[in-house]
Amino acid sequence: MLERTELNGCGLLCHFLSAEMPEGPSVRKFHHLVSPFVGQKVVKTGGSSKKLCPDSFQSLWLQDAQVHGKKLFLRFDPDEEMELLGSSPQPVQGVQQKEAMDPELALLPNAQETSAGPSGSGEPVPSGSDGPYDLGGHNLLAVAQRWLEVRFGLFGSVWVNDFSRAKQANKRGDWRDPVPRLVLHFDGGGFLAFYSCQMSWSPPPVIEPTCDILSEKFHRGQALEALSQAQPVCYTLLDQRYFSGLGNIIKNEALYRAGIHPLSLGSLLSSSSLEALVDHVVEFSSDWLRDKFQGKGRRTLIYQKDQCPSGHQVMKETFGPPCGLQRLTWWCPQCQPQLSSEGPQNMLSS
Repeated sequence: MLERTELNGCGLLCHFLSAEMPEGPSVRKFHHLVSPFVGQKVVKTGGSSKKLCPDSFQSLWLQDAQVHGKKLFLRFDPDEEMELLGSSPQPVQGVQQKEAMDPELALLPNAQETSAGPSGSGEPVPSGSDGPYDLGGHNLLAVAQRWLEVRFGLFGSVWVNDFSRAKQANKRGDWRDPVPRLVLHFDGGGFLAFYSCQMSWSPPPVIEPTCDILSEKFHRGQALEALSQAQPVCYTLLDQRYFSGLGNIIKNEALYRAGIHPLSLGSLLSSSSLEALVDHVVEFSSDWLRDKFQGKGRRTLIYQKDQCPSGHQVMKETFGPPCGLQRLTWWCPQCQPQLSSEGPQNMLSS
């Protein structure tokens, strides 16, 4: 991953990224791989995590798995709570050697877990911590903080019943296999290995399907209202409050397919252009997810291309809010002409 930090015109430090992290479709695939292990008990642990001790997962039950946008949430509970709920481990059936890594993402070898919890230590909150209790004597604070939030970095992946192998030598010429951040072996006989990710204990996730681009409850009206603001649409598309799960790849592809210049102000685009843009966001994301489940590669038209499908030279530049994250953007000046400021215009091809 290529990163740099610069002082911008606002006198603030801006962060520039030139590589991509897993987006909504990839994390949905990770969720699909983890889900068969829900209801099983952790019987052995491993991994390189320092701030989040792998041993702390020993004897915990994986009770739930949820996905929202680019984040995966896993709930772990101690033995006694699962027994109170009348749950029992279910064996993994039909799990084959799998991996859900996007091969075109770059490796982030030194990603570290972020700290979380009241102490900021990143360690799990023990069940005996002080805090409010329910009528059954269970520590509600501890229960609330047994949700593990997983944010995948570059080359972030989940492997089932196998480990990732080196596909090429590193800079020193060594063929060293990637080291998993966390490995969880379950009583059903299988195991999960998490690579290149940040993990932290968190309160219960607030799932808002209306802003998740891959949810059936995605709120188009809310998305269209956000896009109609007087700011470049390429900024709004990456706002996870309205387009959760949308990343730089989906941004570039949707803008190209809709024929919209990335710096076009949403307030100058016609309603039909904005509707087309939302259509392409949902369509490309859904197609990408389907291709992942079918084992097919990602199909892009503009992202990291030198020429567009029409044979025009593609431009590449870093765009982002003045005091926010800057992202590489690819666009075709001929297929995505820049708007004038004379009024709303329709960018759809006639």
